[in-house]
Amino acid sequence: MTEKADLTSTDVTAVLDRVASGGRITPEEALVLYRDAPLHALGAAADAVRRRRYAGTEHIATYIIERNINYTNVCVTACKFCAFYAPPKDTAKGWTRDLDDILRRCAETVELGGTQIMFQGGHHPDYGVEYYEKHFAAIKREFPQLVIHSLGASEVEHMARISGVSVEEAIRRIHAAGLDSFAGAGAELLPERPRKAIAPLKESGERWLEIMEIAHGLGVESTTTMLMGTGETNAERIEHLRMIRDVQDRTGGFRAFIPYTYQPENNHLKGRTQATLFEYLRMIAIARLFLDNVAHIQGSWLTTGKEIGQLSLHYGADDLGSIMLEENVVSSAGAKHRSNRLEIIDLIRKAGRVPAQRTTTYEHIVVHDDPANDPVDDRVASHISSTAIEGGTAHPELKLVSSN
Repeated sequence: MTEKADLTSTDVTAVLDRVASGGRITPEEALVLYRDAPLHALGAAADAVRRRRYAGTEHIATYIIERNINYTNVCVTACKFCAFYAPPKDTAKGWTRDLDDILRRCAETVELGGTQIMFQGGHHPDYGVEYYEKHFAAIKREFPQLVIHSLGASEVEHMARISGVSVEEAIRRIHAAGLDSFAGAGAELLPERPRKAIAPLKESGERWLEIMEIAHGLGVESTTTMLMGTGETNAERIEHLRMIRDVQDRTGGFRAFIPYTYQPENNHLKGRTQATLFEYLRMIAIARLFLDNVAHIQGSWLTTGKEIGQLSLHYGADDLGSIMLEENVVSSAGAKHRSNRLEIIDLIRKAGRVPAQRTTTYEHIVVHDDPANDPVDDRVASHISSTAIEGGTAHPELKLVSSN
C-alpha cells in the first residue's frame, strides 16, 4: 500500500458515515481516514462503533490489575528500540530471577487484588520449553487464581528452537503447564521494512502471525499490539492492521488490539521521532473502525500519559489496560507515567464512563457505579523499579548470570 490514496472531503464523510453504521472499510479507505479525516469526526465515528458494539454496557470502561514479572533481561534478539535487554556475554548487566523470587511477586500480586501476571523477559539462549513448563506449573500450583497472560510468538519461536521441538508442541506443552493466553509481545511493526529496521533478528511479521494463528487453533487466545513511532509510514501502520484483520477473520483469536508509542531513551534507535499524541489518538480511532472483528481496543496511558489515555475513551477505546504493580521494560526506554487504582477510576469516571475492574477475558469483577463505594487502598499502584512494591516483602538481589 502506498500513501497515494485520495478521497474528497465529501467522500471522507461518506466513508465515515458508512463505517459508523457498521460497514467494513478497505485498507485504502482506512489510510485516507487515518491521514485526512478531521480528528473529531474520526473520533466520533469510532465512538459510535464502540457504542453499537457494546450496546447495553457502552457506559462502562474497564481496567485490570496485573504484574509484569521480568524473569531475565538476557536476550539474543537485540532489538534496536529495547533499553531493557543485556547481551548474553554481558555478565555485569545480565540477570535472572530465581523461582522463589517469582513466586514471592505472585503472592504480592494476589495480596493486592491482582488477577493476572505477564511473564516477560528476554530470549535467553538457555531457556527452552522446559524452563517455561517448570515456572508456569509452579505458579499455577501455588496461585491457581492467577491468570498467566504472557509471552508471545517470538518467545515461542525461540523456545521451540532451543528445545528442538515444533512450535505446535511448544504451545501445547506450556499451555498444559499453565499458560492461559498469549500477550501481543513481539508484534512491534509487522510489515517487512520497518520490522527489519528495528528488530532484524526477530522472525518476520508473517511468521509472528502464523504462530499466533497456530496458537488460536490450539485454543490459546491472545492480544496483539503495535509499536508506533520508530520511522514507519502511515501506510505501513495501516498494513499492520490489515495483516491482523486477515488472521482474525480466520481465527477470531485476538481479544484486543493495543497500540503504544515508542520511547526513545537508552536504546540504539538514534534520531527517531516518537509518534505524536494526535497520531496515537487517530490510531485508536482507526483501529476501532478498521478492526471490526477485534472486540476490544485498549488505550495505553503508560506511554502517552493519563490525560491521553482518558481521551482515548472518546476515540473508540473501551479499556484503559492495566494498573501494573511492576513494569520495567517500557519504562527502561523512558516511559515514566505512573498511576494507581483510584486515579484510573477517577480518569474513567471523568471521561463520562463507569469504571469496572475486569478479568483477562473482560468479564467484570466489580463495577464502580457508586463513588461512595470506591476502594481506598492506594497501594494498588504502578511501580517502575526492579524491586516493585514499596512496603512489601524484601526481595533478594537479582542473580547475575552469564551464558556462553
